[in-house]
Amino acid sequence: MTTVFVSHPQDKFEHYFGQRALSALRDVADVRLNETPHELPLPALVDALDGCDALIAYRGTPGPETLFAQCPRLAAFLRCAIDIRTVDVPAAGRHGVLVTQASAGFVAAVAEWVIAAMIDLGRGISRYAAAYHAGWPLAPFMGRQLRGATVGVVGYGQIGKAVCDLAQACGMTVLVTTPEPVAAHGSRRQVALPELLQDSDYVVCLAPAKPETHHLFNADTFAAMRPGSFFINAARGELVDEAALLQALDGPLGGAALDVGMAPDQMPSLRLASHPKVVATPHIGGLTPPAVEHQSMETVTQLTALLRGEIPTGAVNAPDARRLRQWPAFADTADSTAG
Repeated sequence: MTTVFVSHPQDKFEHYFGQRALSALRDVADVRLNETPHELPLPALVDALDGCDALIAYRGTPGPETLFAQCPRLAAFLRCAIDIRTVDVPAAGRHGVLVTQASAGFVAAVAEWVIAAMIDLGRGISRYAAAYHAGWPLAPFMGRQLRGATVGVVGYGQIGKAVCDLAQACGMTVLVTTPEPVAAHGSRRQVALPELLQDSDYVVCLAPAKPETHHLFNADTFAAMRPGSFFINAARGELVDEAALLQALDGPLGGAALDVGMAPDQMPSLRLASHPKVVATPHIGGLTPPAVEHQSMETVTQLTALLRGEIPTGAVNAPDARRLRQWPAFADTADSTAG
């Protein structure tokens, strides 16, 4: 029977894989789990993969060339997340290992987090709650409603589109900045970044992380935002120059909401999260049962397809996956998709 190692640390397992996916996985494979409460360092991961045919990798588990070189039986690296930037895909291909990624199952969850963050920033909900918990109630201050306000969405992927839909349902004017053309729809229209920054009450960062978007939000960007406006990042930490954001928070920026940052596992940095004008959460925008199960069950589906001799949806280097020929379902095939 095919042996699979699931690398999720035990304290992350229930939230990022779950019992339903584990039960489905055990129906098709011999399953080994990371029994520790932490991410395994590379030597320990190599040892854990001894005798394993496939790895279902937690989002924090890297895939360097050393891993593929030292695990000759490993034929499939199945990432239980979209982000495969820490996987050396060319190296995996050189060693004949298939790499897959999951599709987005957290679009609705993250979009809802963005709207919640906007409401919190505008109405001070978490500030009031923290003050009451500490026994020092705040004097009421004037809040800001979403209806009639303008939100600028930087990035127009699945989450960006969902945020725009929700924002329009709340009665907001929606501005979008993205390289691809976006058709006007009701109060939604596409504008250049300078106009978006100048005219938005809320600026939401949902751009993809690429070399050209590194520090997209920097001192110049924050200086171009209207005084008192709010910044929200639900994309990736490297899109933001943290020193520039701190400086802007000490100046005219109204506040920020962060679900991502440059701390480990893409969490907000403590120096930003502890700022009094920041609402921060530990990378939980997509942490809902439907979102998590979508990706964990998809990895099980991918493995099941491989066991039938099929290259699954989500494969990123199928032509290089020579090690799959070790598996009975691929042993007699000369299909180029398996090498």
